[in-house]
Amino acid sequence: MSLRSQESTWDEIDFEFLGNLSGEPYIVHTNVFSQGKGDREQQFYLWFDPTKDFHTYSVLWNPQRIIFSVDGIPIREFKNLESIGVPFPKKQPMRIYSSLWNADDWATRGGLVKTDWSKAPFTASYRNFKADACVWSQGKSSCSSTSGSRYAWLSQELDTASQQRLKWVQEKYMIYNYCKDTKRFSQSLPKECTAH
Repeated sequence: MSLRSQESTWDEIDFEFLGNLSGEPYIVHTNVFSQGKGDREQQFYLWFDPTKDFHTYSVLWNPQRIIFSVDGIPIREFKNLESIGVPFPKKQPMRIYSSLWNADDWATRGGLVKTDWSKAPFTASYRNFKADACVWSQGKSSCSSTSGSRYAWLSQELDTASQQRLKWVQEKYMIYNYCKDTKRFSQSLPKECTAH
């Protein structure tokens, strides 16, 4: 699932499953693009087999932060750090996209495992899909500061218990964090990685 704007310097929020070998754990891949620049990936193993039952995968995106969650447990928070020069997706309307995408040149163990087309057709199933959003129309947002509790998510943040669950997931299940990839960012890590 992705949220994506239409501009040439697009904004995008990705929440994706990567391909795997049979019997290997599934990997959830997250990325945040702003003004056409991404490279902000974090990847996680899940603490369950996602093929056995439905689970809830959600993105909370408000002007202060983006929170990725699985079954109500936050796995990633990307804060708005425009104050230190980090672009944040908030100036372009986005649409939701969902697809099955052949990315076996990079997404399956770094491109080592190719898609087995004999297993096609591939399917994904959804239930209880829900979107609560501000609608951009004629240069104005449907959300206003007087919208009250209907748009409580506009200022939502992680409480203490959620911060502890986020830390638990990141310590036990995170397998890649761009903020720790000193090979890729050999000159210096991105600004948001060193901000406290």
